[in-house]
Amino acid sequence: MKSLTKFCREIHYGRSPGAARARFAFITFDITVVAYFVVTTFMELHEWIIVLDMLIGMVYVVDFVGRLIADRDRGRFLIKPMTIIDFIVIASLFVPALIGNFAFLRLARSLRLLRSYVLARELREYSKFFAKNEEVIFSSLNLLVFIFVVTAAVYVLQVQVNDSINNYVDALYFTITTLTTTGFGDVILVGSTGRLLSVVIMIVGVALFLRLVQTVFRPSRVRYECPDCGLSRHEPDAIHCKHCGRQLHIQTEGMT
Repeated sequence: MKSLTKFCREIHYGRSPGAARARFAFITFDITVVAYFVVTTFMELHEWIIVLDMLIGMVYVVDFVGRLIADRDRGRFLIKPMTIIDFIVIASLFVPALIGNFAFLRLARSLRLLRSYVLARELREYSKFFAKNEEVIFSSLNLLVFIFVVTAAVYVLQVQVNDSINNYVDALYFTITTLTTTGFGDVILVGSTGRLLSVVIMIVGVALFLRLVQTVFRPSRVRYECPDCGLSRHEPDAIHCKHCGRQLHIQTEGMT
């Protein structure tokens, strides 16, 4: 057991080239699987999807057990929000094959998008591009996760009671038109729950969209906390802090 624990900790937390390659391989796998989840949500449940879901589920079970063994506080690990989300996602991959196709279980796979934040932090260690464009990437990620999670909620809550929502594409169409304030009016949500969900999409979604636009068009800044005043964003070639005048020592490769 000690050898297995040491191996799992090396894979998940080690700094060796082998550990880095293993984590990067799983990051690539997870990105591919998230894309697969999004695409297959639009499709009917075929036998090949069930088989592939179960194979992916087995990989996730192995990864989950490995992370559990590697964690020094396993009790705390089991009650973390991301651990609970992993439970739900793994269940959604196996349960439809055992007891039938329940839409809410298939759409629960959308929660795997929340692990994208973990993936983005890990990619920052391996890619200068991610490190340089971290704020834009996270703003885009916030909007993308919001769109697909809310679309799943729209579909699950409305498909049985709303004649305008017949499939996931209808739910996605409503989410995008509401988010962009286009509002053609050909698809609307019914009931008090539907109206409240529409309000959430308009308020939160528009705020996330504006945040993304602001991040994209704002002048480039680097993160470096001023020791005196704590200002954390400065121009790449800044010599002094704009807020307090403290001389800064920002590492730079030079301007071209």
